[in-house]
Amino acid sequence: MASQWKMTALGALGGATIAVAIVFGAALGGWMPVSGPQIHAYLMDHPGLVVDMMAKAQAEQDAETARAQKEALASAGQKAFFDPRIAFVTGPANAKRTLVEFFDYNCPYCRASLPELKRYYDAHKMDTRFAFIEFPIKGKDSIVAARASLAARKQPDKFLAFHFALMSREELITEPVVWEVAAKVGLDLPKLKADMADKAIDKSIKIAKDLAHRVQIDGTPTFLINGKLRPGMLNDGELKELMQAKAA
Repeated sequence: MASQWKMTALGALGGATIAVAIVFGAALGGWMPVSGPQIHAYLMDHPGLVVDMMAKAQAEQDAETARAQKEALASAGQKAFFDPRIAFVTGPANAKRTLVEFFDYNCPYCRASLPELKRYYDAHKMDTRFAFIEFPIKGKDSIVAARASLAARKQPDKFLAFHFALMSREELITEPVVWEVAAKVGLDLPKLKADMADKAIDKSIKIAKDLAHRVQIDGTPTFLINGKLRPGMLNDGELKELMQAKAA
């Protein structure tokens, strides 16, 4: 709670600083009175001016971020997100529609997106190419869960059952929860534990994180829908509409 307050305060301070800079820039450019008292009087008479300037500056910043992300995605190429070293890939290779998810098993918004994602998967697993990529960013428990998920791919017929079951849990995904879920879906536990110790698991997590940072993904869930970034939780009924959009 304290950290959230600090972030809010810093955001407000940053916004105020930007607004002041914009106002003085306008003054120096000859669009407003130059003296301090005159600027103060002008702003008091036009209180919406600073808000409008801040909104414009934010819009320009958002547009620049979107442009940079689009360039980064084009540079990385679609194949990078369907790399079997980092992604569990399913669905036809020649599918016209593609869906990639960067997820963390302890991310509440990933869990909240599961019903919508699962509905779409069940309806379109034969005509859409899916890639599920572990992006453990919520601490040690998430890393354990990601390692188990990557190891479970060596038992591919059980992987999706394991993935969806793990994502549907409400409690923190810890190591005991991993073993419990793995046993319920029929995974070979001794094999799973042995495969989790493989050094290739560490490499896979690093490659996935490097790719995410390269295309400026810093949160979960983040979806790549037909080549276009879509961060954040999926709402009910939203995915079908998003998937109908043309590929990037």
